[in-house]
Amino acid sequence: MPSPSTPKFRRRKADRPAEIVQAALAVFAEKGFAAAKLDEIARRAGVSKGALYLYFATKEELFHAVVEQVIAPNMRAMRAMVAGHPGPISDLLGMFVARFSALVADQPVGGVAKMVIGEARNFPELARVWHDELVAQALGGLAEAVAAAQARGEVRAGDPRVYALQIAAPLIVAVIWRETFVPVGAEPFDLPPLGHQHVATLLNGLLVEGPAA
Repeated sequence: MPSPSTPKFRRRKADRPAEIVQAALAVFAEKGFAAAKLDEIARRAGVSKGALYLYFATKEELFHAVVEQVIAPNMRAMRAMVAGHPGPISDLLGMFVARFSALVADQPVGGVAKMVIGEARNFPELARVWHDELVAQALGGLAEAVAAAQARGEVRAGDPRVYALQIAAPLIVAVIWRETFVPVGAEPFDLPPLGHQHVATLLNGLLVEGPAA
């Protein structure tokens, strides 16, 4: 059995890349991309900076790994849930809000989203990865669900992609509000109730017959 004094990176060598990625996620969310230091990421992961470089040569590679290993799997699971739901869309939107709320509660996704928005001009690759792996997946899945509901005669005519943005936008704004204004004293929005109220309001205009009683 390893001694308690054995360095963390030697005790759990197989876990080393995942620990580095989780540490990078936390540092990116707290400090932003430009201010994030590989030394701090290595320290939080319990590895040497040299060990970190064995797996990730740059911060850009680390950001790719954060998106691909931590956030994108959740987004793909959410899209699969949306694609596999036969209807009605009112039930699906309630499920979507619940999954989205759980994701941003369990992982510091909001902090990383704020980082991408704030630093996209200087680091456009961050925005490209975030869009391709996450935003396009979420909006694409919602748009497909809306189009399917339109084909069933459930949802009014309109651009499914625009409807998808209308569905997601208040949730995203609430997350950005939490990351930007709550730290300086603003009252937060409770995401699950906000999502529930938003969906109930949206359905009045979205559904052909209006929401079921």
